[in-house]
Amino acid sequence: MSHAPIAMPRRAFCNGLVATAGLMATAPFNGAAAQTYPNRRISVVIPTGQGGGAERIARPFDAAWGPMLKTQFEYSFYPGASGQIGYELFVKRRPRDGHNLLFGNMGAELIMYVIQKPDYNFPRDFIYFAQVEIDDSCIYVNRNSPLKTIEDVVAAAKKRTLNVAVSRLPTQTSIAVLALADATGSRYNLIPYGGGNPTYIAVLNGEAEIGAGPMVGVMTLIDKFKILGVFNRKQNVYAALSENAPTVNSVFGIDIPDLFTCRAWGVHTEWADKNPEQFALLERTAQAAHASPIFREGYKKTGATDVNLVYGDRKACTEYAIKTLELAQRYESVLTAKRGR
Repeated sequence: MSHAPIAMPRRAFCNGLVATAGLMATAPFNGAAAQTYPNRRISVVIPTGQGGGAERIARPFDAAWGPMLKTQFEYSFYPGASGQIGYELFVKRRPRDGHNLLFGNMGAELIMYVIQKPDYNFPRDFIYFAQVEIDDSCIYVNRNSPLKTIEDVVAAAKKRTLNVAVSRLPTQTSIAVLALADATGSRYNLIPYGGGNPTYIAVLNGEAEIGAGPMVGVMTLIDKFKILGVFNRKQNVYAALSENAPTVNSVFGIDIPDLFTCRAWGVHTEWADKNPEQFALLERTAQAAHASPIFREGYKKTGATDVNLVYGDRKACTEYAIKTLELAQRYESVLTAKRGR
């Protein structure tokens, strides 16, 4: 199959924090002779643009992680084709040596994998091994809406089809609404508005009766919107900031999988399986970096709250990935349509 040519990347370097007193951040890594892995800088492919959310999370993370691994991180950015360009470059052109990592948005980019059908394979070619954060999908309404609870929404949608504003069709939030429809016998018409702000406006002006999207964005306008339900199996991590909005599963006694946005670190499967001790070091230090105050404080300096910093190991990432792939395949015809149902 043919693909768009891969553009040369803009590079950005993150030297992290210093592990040894007096060592300048710009100095080359000089621990190669003292350890087997890693023995040089780690190169990271980010399949989105420079300056985006992925970079804002990755940089404070490697400020904690770099000193633990005694190395530094170098970034390359490959926006385009919903992440496909970056993934193909990572799988096909980057050496499978553990010194090349991927940092991506698991949910969105796995949906891309199902819809665009690139010629690489998950999990044969790469795995995710360290989930960094989550941003739950939610259903919300205009505060003036007659729909006051998620029960009201489902009851109304059993009588007539409700219009639902979403930013794009192929997203976790779209899948969440479709799964809710199947689980409760309710009916929804997904309308993609091409971005968060147009979606919010559609809900505010009544063009769409409800909206569905990631919680963090909705909560920036919490004075205008009320969150009615959260798609998370365990809990609403933003309960205190969202008026204790319930999880959809708990209200209806159903079991819709977690459908949050989450960024995670990835690595070539072949290297991880052939080098278990080195991979274990990567996993162990990634978890320690996630818990580090260096990362937490650096993350909060970006203006974000750290309640959504929920760690997930390889097993958790794989379980999430499999469920996302299954649901994306189930609803593929809707996610690729011009309008939803």
